Amino acid sequence: MAITMNLHVDARSPIPIRRQLTEQLKHAIESDGLPRDQALPSIRELAGFLGINANTVARVIEDLKQSGYVEVRRGRGVFVAAAPPVRPSPGLREGFLKDVVIRAAALGMTADDLAVGVLSLAGVRPAAIDGAVEVLLVECSAAELDFFARQLEAHLPIRVDKVLLGELKAITRRRIPARRWRAAVTSFCHLPEVERVLSGRGVPVVALLAEAHLETLHRLAQLPKGTRVGVASDALETAHNLEHSIANAALPNIVLVGTGPVEGAALGRLVQRVDVVVCSSAAAERVRQLAAAGVQVMIDDRALDQRAIEMLAALLVGQNGGTTAVAASDGRTRSSAGPSERRTPRGRRSHG
Repeated sequence: MAITMNLHVDARSPIPIRRQLTEQLKHAIESDGLPRDQALPSIRELAGFLGINANTVARVIEDLKQSGYVEVRRGRGVFVAAAPPVRPSPGLREGFLKDVVIRAAALGMTADDLAVGVLSLAGVRPAAIDGAVEVLLVECSAAELDFFARQLEAHLPIRVDKVLLGELKAITRRRIPARRWRAAVTSFCHLPEVERVLSGRGVPVVALLAEAHLETLHRLAQLPKGTRVGVASDALETAHNLEHSIANAALPNIVLVGTGPVEGAALGRLVQRVDVVVCSSAAAERVRQLAAAGVQVMIDDRALDQRAIEMLAALLVGQNGGTTAVAASDGRTRSSAGPSERRTPRGRRSHG
């Protein structure tokens, strides 16, 4: 139970217990407080030690599994993933927090005072960061909708309204009230169509970009020249997007063979032709069942580009407080886009 000794939750905190525990475990994994492939205590042990509901712990484990921090090994338990994701600039974040705490202490504020103060300020920020804000998410598959919705809601206090691309025209004709959605988000390949459908409705469109984790690309870069790599996921669209992200890295030592969804015979044929399979956590078990003993399996659930998240946040806040500076790729700043403009994570701005 040594792992659990550094974990604690505060039932009086306005931060949900599920979020408290999830973030503590993520931090422990990212800082190597929990080594790779380390077994976690059981759900019952964690719940008993922390004095919380076992269902809450189970949801935390599921959150960590979906985001790639842990993996469930049948009959053995829950283990820290061999290559967990790395959030942007963990050292900078920790340094920033330490600086804030030191400055607060110089003013006579305790850590509790600081936490309460931040939460109080968050309560009076513009309505764009209020939980009631709705953002329209448009994708062509249920798997992609679920992936992007989880990522967005984990980073921003918003409510995501998920709509399949093929149903967007009918839904907007039937039920969109004025200003219901503060923004619409979609992936780059669907951006022109979403803009056409929403044209004239005053809903700015933000293009999202989901990329393979840098750790995955680093591992692929270490493989011998000519290594054949396949990509699999629970949905073919997701597999194609992951493959495209890897292809953009232009690694000269690997050959991308193709993609395959979990269901159907295509996956079985794919794993017979490759040396390495990069796959989502949802597809990993099926891939291991079909792959030969020598085939290496790398789990990657992709990560939403941080610049896209920052751009969406700036756009939402800017709707309530005038213009909000958004960092451009050249280091300059530009005002947030108006309703007739589309935005991309690269800091570019183009008129629809």
